[in-house]
Amino acid sequence: MSRIELYDTTLRDGSQGEGISFSLEDKLQITLRLDELGFDYIEGGYPLSNPKDIEYFQRVIDLPLRHARVAAFGMTRLRNSAVEKDRGMHALRDSRAQIITIVGKTWDLHVHDVLEIDEAENLAMIGDSIGWLASLGRELLYDAEHFFDGYYANPEFALKTIQAAEQAGARMVILCDTNGGRLPEEIAAAVAAARKVLAIPVGIHCHNDCDLAVANSLAAVAAGAVQVQGTINGLGERCGNADLVSVGANLALKKKHDVLRGEGVARLTELSRYVYELANMNFRSNQPFVGSSAFAHKGGMHVSAVNRLARSYEHIPPETVGNVQRVLVSELSGRSNIVAKTTKFRIQKDSRLISQILDRVKELEALGYQYEAAEASFDLLVLKLAGQYQSKFDRIHYRVNVETEADSVPLTEATVKLRVGGQIEHVVGEGDGPVNALDRALRKALLPTYPRLAEIQLVDYKVRVINSAEGTAARVRVVIESRDGQDVWSTIGVSENVIEASWLALVDSVEYKLFKDAGVLGETGEASQEGRS
Repeated sequence: MSRIELYDTTLRDGSQGEGISFSLEDKLQITLRLDELGFDYIEGGYPLSNPKDIEYFQRVIDLPLRHARVAAFGMTRLRNSAVEKDRGMHALRDSRAQIITIVGKTWDLHVHDVLEIDEAENLAMIGDSIGWLASLGRELLYDAEHFFDGYYANPEFALKTIQAAEQAGARMVILCDTNGGRLPEEIAAAVAAARKVLAIPVGIHCHNDCDLAVANSLAAVAAGAVQVQGTINGLGERCGNADLVSVGANLALKKKHDVLRGEGVARLTELSRYVYELANMNFRSNQPFVGSSAFAHKGGMHVSAVNRLARSYEHIPPETVGNVQRVLVSELSGRSNIVAKTTKFRIQKDSRLISQILDRVKELEALGYQYEAAEASFDLLVLKLAGQYQSKFDRIHYRVNVETEADSVPLTEATVKLRVGGQIEHVVGEGDGPVNALDRALRKALLPTYPRLAEIQLVDYKVRVINSAEGTAARVRVVIESRDGQDVWSTIGVSENVIEASWLALVDSVEYKLFKDAGVLGETGEASQEGRS
C-alpha cells in the first residue's frame, strides 16, 4: 500500500489541552523521540505566541534529526493589511523553519461573523500569506480550518478557499474538522470533493469531540488523504485530537500502509508512555493498542481460551506495538487465571495449591483487596501460600505522630522498630505526611542491610474508600506504585485505618524489591530457580 505521512502536532495543538505544559527541554526531547520512530513532520509551535516557541526553533536546528521535518505554525495575515508588514508573517520567516503550516478560514460563518470581512478579502488573506512565504523558498502546508463545517454550509465558497491556497503555492491542503463534530461518511464525501478541485494532495486534521477522530482520519485516508495530523495519545483542546498512536497502528497493521520507519510501530507503547510522563499525566489504562489493559484478560473463560490460542481474544499480537499480554486476578477469576498468573512459579501441576490461591484471592477481595491493580502484592501472596516466602525482616511495631500548632505546618514523625538479620533496628523518620515519614523510617532501618532499596521511587499513591456507608469508619484501599531503574510495580493494603493500609502497601513494595534483587523474582517478575525450590 501507499506511504501515509504522519504529521505530529503534540508540541503545539497537544499542549493546548487542559493542564498540559511542556518545557523547552521536553519539546526538544519529544522531537528527538518522534524522529527516532520515523514521524514525517513535527509541528514545533507558533513562533509569535511565546518566547519558548521562539527559542524552540532556534534550538531545534542543532538537533541531529534523521527523518522528521520540523514545521512552524501560523495564521494568515491580518485583515485589510499588507502581508510584508504583518508581525505573524515575520515571526514565521524568522523561525527559519523550512516547513510552514498556515491556517485560514474556510467556513463563511467565520468570515462574516468572526473576522467581519467579505469573502474576497478572506481569499486574499490566504493567497497573500502563502504566496509571500513561498516566495522566500519555504514549503507551505495549508490548514483549512473548519473545512467540513464550511463545506456543508457553503460548498462553493469552501472549495474556493482551498483552491486559493493551491494557486498561491501550497504543497498540500489539510482539511480540518476543527469542531470535531462530523461523521466518517461526511468526512469521506468532503475529502472526495476537495480532491476533485485540487491538483495537489490533501491531508486530514480531526478533533475528537464526538470520539470519532481516529475513525474520521481513517475514512479520510480511504477517500484519498495522504497525510494525517494529530497528537500522541490524542492530547489537545477540549476532547483532544486524533491519536496518532491509534492512527499509526491502524494504518500499518490493519490497512497495511507504509507509516513510520524501522521499528517505529513496535515502539508505539514506549512513545505513548514517554509523552504521558513528560506531560505529567497518568497513563490511560484502557487506551487502544498501548494501554496496560489493552491486552489484559480477566474473565476465566477468556483466559482459558487465550492460554490455548492468544488470537482468540486478541486482535493483534501485543508485541507488534510494543505492548504485553496480561492476565488479571480477582474474585471473578477462574482456575485458568491463576494458572496463567503463576506460570513463572511453576506450580501449575499443584491443583491443591492453585485452589488455595484462588480461594484466598476471593477471601481478600471480599475484604476490599484488588489484585488486578497490585500484581506485586499478588506475587508475594503466591510465594507465601507456596511456602517459598522467607521474610527479609520482621515488623515489631510502628508509631506515627503528627503535631501542629495554629498557622504552622504540621510536623509528622514515624518511629519504626524492625528485626533485620537478628538485629533490632529502632529508627525515626520525618516526612511531609504519615506515608512519607513511614517510608523514610522504613528505608532508614533497612538501608544498612539492603542498600539497593535506595533505588526505589514512589511514583503514585491512591486511596479509595471501599464501604462508604460506614462514613469515617469505612475501610480504605491504598495502592502504591513504585519503580527502580528497571521495573514498575504496584502493591496494596486495606484497613479501616488509612495509615495501616498505607503501611501494608509500603511494606509489600519494599519486600517485592528485596525478593526481586535476591533473584527470587526476576526483573520482569519471573521466579528464579531459588524461588522455585
